[in-house]
Order: sequence, then structure tokens, then C-alpha cells
Amino acid sequence: MNTLLAAAAAEAAPENKFGFVEALEQGGPVAWSILVVLVIMSVGSFYIMFTKLFEQSKIMRQYKSVQSSFWRAASLKEGATKLEKNSAWRQLADDAVKAQDEHGKMTDSLESHDYMHGSLQRSEDSINAVLAGGLPFLASVGATAPFVGLLGTVIGIYRALINIGIAGSASIDKVAGPVGEALIMTAIGLLVAVPAVLAFNWLQSRNRRISELLSSFSTDILAFINSNGAVKPAVTAAPAAKPVAKPAASGTKA
Repeated sequence: MNTLLAAAAAEAAPENKFGFVEALEQGGPVAWSILVVLVIMSVGSFYIMFTKLFEQSKIMRQYKSVQSSFWRAASLKEGATKLEKNSAWRQLADDAVKAQDEHGKMTDSLESHDYMHGSLQRSEDSINAVLAGGLPFLASVGATAPFVGLLGTVIGIYRALINIGIAGSASIDKVAGPVGEALIMTAIGLLVAVPAVLAFNWLQSRNRRISELLSSFSTDILAFINSNGAVKPAVTAAPAAKPVAKPAASGTKA
């Protein structure tokens, strides 16, 4: 008897027609298209954020080798070999070595200095351009995602007004779906835009810090070349090696 009553109550319970998926289904292809665009924006933003963070952290970590090993070398060529290959610092050092080899062909000392300075500046600019890659996408997402969500909001409100006009009254069953869809699109647009804006500002600040380090490194290299190695930054002391403990004697002699 109880089983029959429970089954009857379950059949009598009204089906929920105001969920997330239900609201999007009422919106049709337009609502789903807007949702897909926002999802693509969100996935692209997080991908760029994590890849750029990894790239910046790697460059900052490699800078420690510049401080500890590069300036211990007697020449730029020797110091460049101590840096990690395909790194920003190795690129800058290699460009400096190339400029040093070529600047001797200049007959005017002022022209040679300007040539070397310009070569290092071009190298810095190319590195900064790589670091800035992807950030315009974050800025675009942060600026446009709320408006994409607002488009879904406008369409949802428009559909609610149409339902009111057809029904002749603003009953909750006629407007709940479209209004719910409108609010959902607004919320998703904000959820996509806010992380993109925060990530853009954060990564930009880290890029500025890296740019300052690159500029300082470039200036030190130029001073090192012009002074024939007499002027260079203070070398960071290398970490001391831990002494190896000797194994204890297994026994004593008689």
C-alpha cells in the first residue's frame, strides 16, 4: 500500500522545467551558441594564464643562474655557454657576443656603441614581444565577455516579453524560463570576464618586472664590453656544498 502511495505521489509531483539546461533549451540555438562562445573564451583564458605563468616562472628561475654563474666567466662567450639554451638570457648574451664581434668593424667609436646598444635593445624587444603573446586575448575576453553575456540577457528578456504578449498576462510559467536564461547568461559572462581581467593585470605586472631585469642585464653586458671586463655586477655567492659524511667503522682491530 505504501509503495502504491509513493508511486502515485511521484507521478503527481510536477516536473522541474526551470533548470539550467531547460532554460537553455527554451532559448534554442541562439542560447547554446552564446554559451559555447563563452566557454571557448573561458578555456582560452585559463590556457593562456597557466602557460604564461609557467613561462614567466621559468625565466625568473633562470635569472638565478645569471647572477650565480654568468658573471663568474672571464668573457661573454664563456658566460653564454653557462646559461640554459633557448632561454631569454642566453638569447640576450648570444646577441651581445654577436654584436661584440661585429662592432669592431665600425670606424667611429660612437657608432659602434650605438650599434651594440641597438642590437641589445632589439633582442630585449623580441623577448618582450614573446612574453606579451596571448595577453591581448585576455584583454579582449575581459572587455567583451560581459557584452556577450548581455546579448544572451537581451534575447532572454525579449523572449519573455513575447510570451507575455502571447499569453496576455505575465504568469510565472511564461516568463520564468526566459528570465532565468537571461540571468544565467549575465552570470556566465561575468564569470568569464573577471578571471581574464585579473589574469591580464597580474601577468602584465610580472612582464614589467622581467622587462626591468632584461634591461638591467643588457646594461651590465654593455658596460662589461666597453670596459673590457673591468665593470660587472657583484657575483652572487654559490651555495656551499654539503660535506659528505663518512661511514662509521664496522668494527675495531684487535
